[in-house]
Amino acid sequence: QVQLVESGGGLVQAGGSLRLACAASGLTFSIMAMGWFRQAPGKEREFVAGINWNGGVTTYADSVKGRFTISRDNGKATVLLQMNNLKPEDTAVYYCASRLYGTSYHAQDYGNWGQGTQVTVSS
Repeated sequence: QVQLVESGGGLVQAGGSLRLACAASGLTFSIMAMGWFRQAPGKEREFVAGINWNGGVTTYADSVKGRFTISRDNGKATVLLQMNNLKPEDTAVYYCASRLYGTSYHAQDYGNWGQGTQVTVSS
């Protein structure tokens, strides 16, 4: 079955960096678009970044543009999220998700989800 497993979360001070990874199995990763979403306590899940099937198109939420970078390695069936200059408002559980071909900003467009990894940014 499809599995998406996130890793790399943790506690970091404001201004610091983290790199999240999502390892995929049970699907044809090379034709899947991948997205990162996050959900803070009491808030709705929100789009963070997306990358299309071949890595040629990336999209970002305005709140993370210039600070976060999404990338993928189809040979390793892995998608990464490099997060720099982290802010306390970035604190959330981060999820990766997959869908066919092109990215989407909408969580309901993604069919498979990981279990999430906690990112906590202290001020």
